[in-house]
Amino acid sequence: MSKRRTEIWLAAGVLALGMIPAAIAGLWGYMSITATPLHPNPSDSPSVMHSAPSSQWADAVAQGRQSVRAALTEQNLPGLSVAVGVDGDLVWAEGFGWADLEKNVPVAPDMLFRIGTASVPLTSAAVGLLLEDGRLKLDEVIQTYVPEFPAKQWPVTLRQVMGHVAGVANDGGDEGPLFGQFCERPVDALQFLSGYEVELLFEPGTQHHYSSYGWILVSAAVEAAAHEPFLAFMQKRVFDPIGMHDTKADSAAARNRATFYFPRFAADPRYGLHLMRPINYSCYAGASVFLSTPSDLVRFAMAINSGRLLQPATVQLLQTPLRLASGQETGYGLGWGIDTAAVAGAQTHSVGHDGTTLGGAVASLLSFPEHRIAVSVVSNISYANTSAIALSIAQAFRGQ
Repeated sequence: MSKRRTEIWLAAGVLALGMIPAAIAGLWGYMSITATPLHPNPSDSPSVMHSAPSSQWADAVAQGRQSVRAALTEQNLPGLSVAVGVDGDLVWAEGFGWADLEKNVPVAPDMLFRIGTASVPLTSAAVGLLLEDGRLKLDEVIQTYVPEFPAKQWPVTLRQVMGHVAGVANDGGDEGPLFGQFCERPVDALQFLSGYEVELLFEPGTQHHYSSYGWILVSAAVEAAAHEPFLAFMQKRVFDPIGMHDTKADSAAARNRATFYFPRFAADPRYGLHLMRPINYSCYAGASVFLSTPSDLVRFAMAINSGRLLQPATVQLLQTPLRLASGQETGYGLGWGIDTAAVAGAQTHSVGHDGTTLGGAVASLLSFPEHRIAVSVVSNISYANTSAIALSIAQAFRGQ
């Protein structure tokens, strides 16, 4: 009897294991079947412009529109907003799809979107201003400016934190202790991170590991060096001088703000969506706190490229990739991603930053300084492939 019972249990176990793949396949099938296409006909998707682009850019805009509408359908995104700057001028800004599905509100170019970690280059510019003022030094240990950050097993500099080579831990995408908290100042976040930052993950300078928590520290350093609240300094020294009037801290009370969504399954909008849960980005400060528009992000990139906001030597410092102790380049500077992209059939130097929210992309800022082109694309759902859309738009304009 004992042997027979064992055989029965083994058979049951094998059967159960065999049912798991079938159940998973069934779930994928169910999600595929029940997902509602938000834009079944790309040409019928609403779009809004406040001013028409000049005839000089008519062909490029037509190609860009085609790319955006195709992405809306292929990725099943509720809405997208795009902007392009060339030679210092904003030449195209347009919203596509829905800012609010329930209320049938279309996306307009001046509508505010969460830009997530695309906030980082904006904060990097604040550091650049304070470097030029002589109030920050990159190779000072971070505790010089943020003494509330406990000493670790190795010393950590501001430069290392900005370049994500400091070994500071990160949140888990849609996990972490900060989303349900409110912070008046960046340094307030440290009280919630004790379980995450007991020790560094590795010796600084030996690995590259993206850390939003690190850029909370950078924000606290900016506030300490500026001797005024972080958000006030950003407004006065970064946003207002270059006309970024639609960039501000995330708030549910913000007017003209898009409704935000999250994929309901497999981190993929193609399987449908639901409303994003209430989250509070105040503790993330310059790591992720800002709402903005593609037009403002393009204005920022053009101001950086032209030297209007920072001195050219400062820009070069911030946009030069760091090297690890091994000599390997990280592909990341001090708040900027550095890469090359195939545009108009040639490899072209690019700088920029993607923005993620709850682990998925919602925004991209892509700049080609040598060609004086800047593109930004934002969406109101996480896990949108905004970088691919931005590159496709850049290719359309680079070909003109």
